[in-house]
Amino acid sequence: MDSFVDAPTERIPGVVGAGLPVPLVDGRQVPYAHLDHAASAPCLTAVRDAVNRLLPWYSSVHRGSGFTSRVSTRVYEQARASVRRFAGAAPDASVLFTRNTTDALNLLGRALPPDTTVFRFAADHHAALLPWGDAKVWRLGVPARPEDALRELDDALAATPKGPRLVVLTSVSNVTGEVWPVAELAAAARRHGARVVLDAAQLVPHRPLDATALGVDWVALSGHKLYAPFGAGALVGAPDWLADAEPYLAGGGATARVAEDAGVETVTWSDLPHRHEAGSPNVVGAHAMAVACDTLTAAGWDAVVGHEKALANRLRQGLAELPGVRVLGMWGPDHPRVGVVSFTVADRSGGPVDQELIAAALAAEHGIGIRYGAFCAHQAVHRLVGGAGGDARALRASVGLGTTAEHVERLLTALAELLRDGPRWTYRRDHEGWAPAPDPRSAPEFLH
Repeated sequence: MDSFVDAPTERIPGVVGAGLPVPLVDGRQVPYAHLDHAASAPCLTAVRDAVNRLLPWYSSVHRGSGFTSRVSTRVYEQARASVRRFAGAAPDASVLFTRNTTDALNLLGRALPPDTTVFRFAADHHAALLPWGDAKVWRLGVPARPEDALRELDDALAATPKGPRLVVLTSVSNVTGEVWPVAELAAAARRHGARVVLDAAQLVPHRPLDATALGVDWVALSGHKLYAPFGAGALVGAPDWLADAEPYLAGGGATARVAEDAGVETVTWSDLPHRHEAGSPNVVGAHAMAVACDTLTAAGWDAVVGHEKALANRLRQGLAELPGVRVLGMWGPDHPRVGVVSFTVADRSGGPVDQELIAAALAAEHGIGIRYGAFCAHQAVHRLVGGAGGDARALRASVGLGTTAEHVERLLTALAELLRDGPRWTYRRDHEGWAPAPDPRSAPEFLH
């Protein structure tokens, strides 16, 4: 296989754990090849440093008279401005801090007006597929072409009665990395008077987000996808439905006044954003997420995209050249994609290969982390892979800021060897899947 040269890295933000040595079953150590960014990205060094600077000043936010409380409150509220700006949202858009994208979309699901009809595609991640509770859900399929998605959504909207309607869109497939035609789908929704929420979790580590230009009402995103794995996410967008809804959680911070009248408690809820942020908020997580947003913006998206494209193009090219490997896609190889690549493997005769064992051997024998499964997008994987009962599974490699050319080449070489010769070590199944047996690798000292 031809090697390739890394894209220029002068402006690529550094990540914690770059070059981390991990043990192999043969006794060697190699730098870890983290090719699972689509699940969770490593922490930016800038985020780690910012969190370390904040920690001595950390305190509970809002209503505290102490100096550190005032500092933490300012940090927390400034984080809203950074996230709003990063999302390309309107100046009056609400920024509600949540745990992650799933939490953000569940929050919106609880805020839907009565009798809302929700439209979502079967190709969506479960975070976008499932949180709609008692709403009337119009189930759209896994479109064979982008224009099919537009036609199906337009037809569905035209066929439903007027009333509150919400279209749920995915920015980027977490299975194939393909970029959805969000602006066109959002325009179709607006023509029919529907609102739009965008699951942007897989977009924002790879490409800029402009909610205003895309024409969406809300965006949901996760810090752990965005190089800020400190337990924060956000729902950003129009305040109206959110301001009219009962609080997502009931408790301190969401209350403006609680009183008792003739033995009955009466509650006056806070206005946005505090209305949906009951309890002590995750100040550190919000700050980390905001710093990640500012750091990526300052680095410049041309540098980030250029770095990723060189790696992703080589990865797709190399996988396509391996006998028995099939790269998955909905809309053809020329459709725009980010650095997320799912694939299946077969032996030289086209027979089945235990893909979970392949993933385990890549980790144990080569120090490579990829993902095996259906990626919380079971219907999309079933549609692309096939398989009885919806049990289809695949392998997924995903690149990011910490990925190097050597990581990609190591994966391609190791995968070719495994498909040709099989694993070199012995493995057995446990409750977590395949594991080396015996496993001589030592856990890091902090786990002892």
